[in-house]
Amino acid sequence: MPPRMVVRETLDDLAPDDPAAIRSRRDLVRVHRAMGTRAIMSRGWQNLFPPKSARVPLRILEIGAGDGSLLLGVARAMARHWPPVQLTLLDQQDIVSAATLAGYADLGWTAQVQVADVLTWALQTDPVAPDGSLPRCDLITTTLFLHHFEGPQLASLLAAVASRTDRFFACEPKRSPMSLLGSHLVGVIGANAETREDAVLSVRAGFRDDEITAAWSGAGDAWDTREFAAGMFSHCFSARRMEIA
Repeated sequence: MPPRMVVRETLDDLAPDDPAAIRSRRDLVRVHRAMGTRAIMSRGWQNLFPPKSARVPLRILEIGAGDGSLLLGVARAMARHWPPVQLTLLDQQDIVSAATLAGYADLGWTAQVQVADVLTWALQTDPVAPDGSLPRCDLITTTLFLHHFEGPQLASLLAAVASRTDRFFACEPKRSPMSLLGSHLVGVIGANAETREDAVLSVRAGFRDDEITAAWSGAGDAWDTREFAAGMFSHCFSARRMEIA
């Protein structure tokens, strides 16, 4: 496969209420179903939290959260076996519906929306706790988001993640011939023109081998990391701070 090629996608430039953007968000539900994203994320989270290792409530941050619906599906699959969660959904647009927030509440999860550009968030200085420590999330997670970044931006984002969490899980497009073929066929599942174009761009910007690990390397050697293919179309990265493993 050729090297990564990051190109701005159509959805990135659409207003939240643009009919094409609304259709694209609906398309993403179908895309995630085809990719098996919910099951991949559920397994990834469970592997990062050995039994009885987590404090209550868990503090989870999703970056690039979009409308929050994908993670709600993950929460519904896991809530019965998990402790309560304080969830922050970070995105540059506030498009999480009241119904989605209510869905989290029904599961015993407390969800809030944080509107910010993720690169601005990465440069912010977090407040210091009363004991002088820097408060960290139990988990930062993201889905189909890291592939929008490359080079120094990706490294800076991952460094910010590493400084603010004990665990990290990312599910990204897999850059492979099979994924590229699949991206050209998303019209079969009813995807609109914008999604059909963006799907191809996403795969070309996706990851393979140990490319995320290489960008994460600036976090130091205090981490247990794994990078792996998941299913036919996904590529995942997980990291756990060894002191809490």
